[in-house]
Amino acid sequence: MKINKIIISAFLVCVGLHGFAQKANDNDKSQSYADQTVNIGYDINQPLEESTSSVSIIKGEDLTKRSAKDVSNSLFGYGLGLMTLENSGTYASQEPTFYIRGLQSSSDNKPLILVDGIERDMSFITPEEVKSVTILKDAAAVALYGYKGVNGAINVVTKRGKYNSKEIQFSYDQSFNWQERLPKFVNAYTYANAINEALTNDGSSIRYSADELNAFKTEQYPYLYPNVNWINSTFRDLCQSNRYNIIFRGGGSKLRYFTLFNLTSSDEFIAHPNMNSGYSTQDKYSKANLRINLDIDLTDKTSLVCDVLGTLNESSTPGDNANLWNMIYTIPAAAFPVKLQDNTWGGNATWPGTSNPVAMSEAAAYAKARTYSNFTDLILKQDLSPILKGLQGNIRMSYDNISNLWEDHSKTFVYGSDAVTSWLNGTPATTQRYTGGTTSGMNTSAGITGWTRAFNLSGAFDYSRTFNVHKIYSQLKWDYEYRNSIGVNNTWYRQNVSMYTHYGYKDRYFGDVTMIASESSQLAPEHKWAFSPTVSAAWILSKENFLKDISWVNFLKLRASLGIINSDRIPYDGYWQQAYVGGSYYPFDTNYSVGTTSWTLGQLASLNSTHEKSYKYDVGIDATLLHGLDMTIDAYYQRKKDIWVASNGKYSTILGFTPPYENGGIVDDRGIEVGANYSAKAGDVTLNIGANFTWSKNKIVNMLEQPQMYPNLVQTGSSIGQVFGLKAIGFFKDQADINNSPTQSFGTVQPGDIKYKDVNGDGKIDGNDKTFIGYSTLAPEIYYSFHLGAEWKGLGFDAMFQGTGNYSAVLNTQSVYWPLINNTNISQYYYDNRWTPTHQNAKFPRLSAQSNTNNYQTSSLWVADRSFLKLRTVELYYKLPKALLKNTKVINNIKLYIRGIDLLCFDHIKIADPESYGATNPLMRSAVAGINLDF
Repeated sequence: MKINKIIISAFLVCVGLHGFAQKANDNDKSQSYADQTVNIGYDINQPLEESTSSVSIIKGEDLTKRSAKDVSNSLFGYGLGLMTLENSGTYASQEPTFYIRGLQSSSDNKPLILVDGIERDMSFITPEEVKSVTILKDAAAVALYGYKGVNGAINVVTKRGKYNSKEIQFSYDQSFNWQERLPKFVNAYTYANAINEALTNDGSSIRYSADELNAFKTEQYPYLYPNVNWINSTFRDLCQSNRYNIIFRGGGSKLRYFTLFNLTSSDEFIAHPNMNSGYSTQDKYSKANLRINLDIDLTDKTSLVCDVLGTLNESSTPGDNANLWNMIYTIPAAAFPVKLQDNTWGGNATWPGTSNPVAMSEAAAYAKARTYSNFTDLILKQDLSPILKGLQGNIRMSYDNISNLWEDHSKTFVYGSDAVTSWLNGTPATTQRYTGGTTSGMNTSAGITGWTRAFNLSGAFDYSRTFNVHKIYSQLKWDYEYRNSIGVNNTWYRQNVSMYTHYGYKDRYFGDVTMIASESSQLAPEHKWAFSPTVSAAWILSKENFLKDISWVNFLKLRASLGIINSDRIPYDGYWQQAYVGGSYYPFDTNYSVGTTSWTLGQLASLNSTHEKSYKYDVGIDATLLHGLDMTIDAYYQRKKDIWVASNGKYSTILGFTPPYENGGIVDDRGIEVGANYSAKAGDVTLNIGANFTWSKNKIVNMLEQPQMYPNLVQTGSSIGQVFGLKAIGFFKDQADINNSPTQSFGTVQPGDIKYKDVNGDGKIDGNDKTFIGYSTLAPEIYYSFHLGAEWKGLGFDAMFQGTGNYSAVLNTQSVYWPLINNTNISQYYYDNRWTPTHQNAKFPRLSAQSNTNNYQTSSLWVADRSFLKLRTVELYYKLPKALLKNTKVINNIKLYIRGIDLLCFDHIKIADPESYGATNPLMRSAVAGINLDF
């Protein structure tokens, strides 16, 4: 309810401030739709007011407000219809997950990522080199991308030069980063009591005696009975990252250029990385980008575009990519000391020294990863108006090469521990040394771990003319793609033949038709080609006589689109062929004895296959009201049909073969998008406020599900990724409670174990009582954001909030929610909220050192509300007065700023970040200080 109130309040604020704009300046108008262009890729740009498709445009200047290392980490909250969800990881590896209009398919939901119309990875692109990012959502917007556009597309458009100008820009950001919501594990004494309690509950002998418990409590023998805070011993609290950008932009009468050099570096959180001579074991990341975009007018009729981006990424990690956080989630405070008294690293038979995070961060040396990449585009354009007025031709060629190298410079070390073998009067009498591991020199191995090569070639004819009240633009295009990456069956060939026509009548009625035939090498021989048609239309009502004189309606457009988009998503390589695998049944040789190793019948071939396809429908309204309020409203529906699904539920196992994949899946997806942005100026005060809201709901209509005994087991009709499990109704209080309850078939239960609901009413609890108990864990149904910005005489403020709703998490994190299993750790949160005979009103079941089959079923007890609201960015800045800078005759603008990144999070999980609640690196928060200079 709180989140819903926040959403409603944000929109009321937008609406409530309309009058302020009117009073402030009736003549002040925001940038009109006619002045804005939309780039849908393939060199097609059109005025936004004429667009018949559903798109959202993010301005490049908005992307710099997070001081992020790349574009993908700059998109949180921006782009109506785009869901950007944060993932954990190191600074080098942390990349978000994207969905456009939520989850659309039970197979693949990744949108197409484009840079200047070519499929590329956004993580190579810095925010400062971006002019805009366009979110392409409906059939009309993605049609030209053939098979690849079925889940929507994100097109990053880079900046270009300017005629007869010269600009130099410099910016520097220094970030101070810290990890938020670190896990809190119990101390050694509490751990020892917890494991004893768990073993007692399991009917086993306790691990620690009274003398040992006292030793942990008093901390009298730190080398025998340690109490190690592994987080504090391994990591420091604060780290820094730096970003430098220098841009040269301009041109003459024949040549335009945009050149950017970016350098990003970050040292992370390892506390003592410089304990070895000659190298550091710090988690480090550095990236250098060099972009050159050239536009050359070779003649009055011929032009050449040449774009080159080169990048070098380098990161290093301790050991051979040691996962220190996984160790911390595993190793208890009582396991062993960081080091023994003679400086030997701590470790024992139960917890080896290779799970000692301090040792691995200091004594295991390091490994290094490098990524070299080059992206090149050449576009030759020729004006063919001497042949036919309005005709133009172009040829485009691009080549990308990405290489990943890994250098292993890690080494091994000796570790050990001293165990007390006897006690005398409460004092350790004798000990026994355990020793493991070996000392080695640093490895010198290196090699290529991955590479990708991509080649694109296209040719097109464009025709553009205006005849009185008629306007037409048409493109006939052929494009070819070759993509090859390391591995087996990773070479793709695609080609498209497309025709796109945009027609306008009286500058207020517009219609688009796209027809594209696509081919993919991954598809079966008889099914490589598919045809995808789309149509769309728009009507600018504000240019009609009945609205023309209404002063508060500045722009109003209705639009609609429909189309079929095919996909070349396949279940596996060679799916159309019969598979034979190694095994011991159905031998094809002369030895028919059971157990013979031979060839067996594998998965049956997928016959009569077709393409997964999406039927997309969209209606929308774009408007500018009151000279400052821009609004967009979309309602959409799409049906994904012929999705590849396993057909196990369609055939009986008595037939004795593995059923094939079939085009039997159907998923419906519908939703509403509302976006508003309001700008106004009153005297020296400029105000900007806006909000985006997306609601997306999907439903699995068909998945070739096998017949179920009970209605609650039917998963057809659910949402993609929706949590399915048992309903927990409390804990067993005592043996009498167990005796008087339905039998639970997940092992022997005892007081303190989870009690489940008999959903199907058959008098027993088993797998047949599972049902839906939450929302999807993959993506939220609700995604929203709102921002507020104001400026007065150069002093400005800007803040972006972003949140989610109808989003679930399954709390199964090792040691935090499922503790002590296989000698793992236990969180303070679980320990304080565990069931005991004297604490029966608990959150979590009794302690157990075993993988308790009953308690660790997926159930409503472990399902949490994952909804959240985050302050993604907040910025306070000051632009020095131009009059003050005028005397320098060199500097045109200076902007000083401080920023906060992800500073606040309001959610229900509390002890971990809702976007990263598993046993992984905690997410970072940042404070940034920076400067921008324009020369």
